[in-house]
Amino acid sequence: MCPDRAARLVAVLQSEIARARLPGAVAVVARHGKLVLHESLGLQNPQSGTPMARDSLFRIYSMTKPIVSVAAMMLVEEGRLLLTDPVSRHLPEFAAMRVGSLREGEEPKPLAPGRPTVHDLLRHTAGFTYEFLGNAPVQRAYAEASLASRQRSNAELTQALSTMPLMFAPGSCWEYSRATDVLGRIIEVISGQTLGEFLRERILAPLGMHDTAFAVAPGQQHRMAEPFTDDPDGGVQMRVFDVSQPPRLELGGGGLVGTAIDYARFLQCLLNGGVLDGVRLLGPHTVALMTADHLGTIPVNQTSGSAGLLPAGYGFGLGFAVRTAAGLAPMHGSVGTYYWGGLAGTTFFVDPAEDLCAVLMLQAPNQREYYRALFRALVYAALID
Repeated sequence: MCPDRAARLVAVLQSEIARARLPGAVAVVARHGKLVLHESLGLQNPQSGTPMARDSLFRIYSMTKPIVSVAAMMLVEEGRLLLTDPVSRHLPEFAAMRVGSLREGEEPKPLAPGRPTVHDLLRHTAGFTYEFLGNAPVQRAYAEASLASRQRSNAELTQALSTMPLMFAPGSCWEYSRATDVLGRIIEVISGQTLGEFLRERILAPLGMHDTAFAVAPGQQHRMAEPFTDDPDGGVQMRVFDVSQPPRLELGGGGLVGTAIDYARFLQCLLNGGVLDGVRLLGPHTVALMTADHLGTIPVNQTSGSAGLLPAGYGFGLGFAVRTAAGLAPMHGSVGTYYWGGLAGTTFFVDPAEDLCAVLMLQAPNQREYYRALFRALVYAALID
């Protein structure tokens, strides 16, 4: 990376902080296995004036999904789980799923036995949805059931979810969803551990991700990054979840808190083909499978918020969006680049062709799409070889 152009990345983020559009940020970039940028900028907490630190903690929301997806694939490699397993093999409550309707008053339709599968969960084609993606009858049912409540267990969440119709027939379209929450519960059933225990024992501790967890210890809560109280662009500020009390719900699709450098270690492990500092989580063929497109001709649902989540030229693998074409998408990245982000503003991408991974941690929910695009453009502008 060009040092002057890397400095420009930092200067642009600093200018956003100076304009009071962004409280603060931590940026990490690694190339060829070496850390080339690790900067903390602005304020960790704009209410208290606490400055951002390199080890500040962030709610990473949906960046939890790739970690849980890796955990599931570890069970696949151990022969304890198959991608072709019906979800009901491990969670019998899903044995009699029905497909709901996008229209009022239509009766749900029963599914053939055995569907959806673990493969569907990983690639978000299981037929589930998210309540915040639209106002269809199924999405309203999710909202009315308060599926995001941190006061229920993973078992209670999947039990509640199993009583509701699916949004679509499994395998028929890509709908971003609570599928990874269901996957987290499957990991619990197979392992006999809570999801947090399994992740800590099998992924987080081995990789040295000691600051990543579903709960923040009382003595570490002073490290939490916080958003502005009010949206700087004048919108309704999204509320982020409270970390002052440990949750009962260890949400596989969005519950982890962690640092930028912890997540960079996870990404470097994937970029290395599943190994980091002598610790192997997955074999390289499994990583290649996860980071390939698994949608093919399966369409993205165009009737909900999912339509805006996969740009043109991107498919979806087993836990990540994956670039399938050099052009089309209005963003930088080689074919094979994979990425995702979190609802509060965190984002990452990995470009195997450039031997590159990058993480941006911030808590600016309403501005998240702008900063994801800005960060990626600035990182690629700094690559000159």
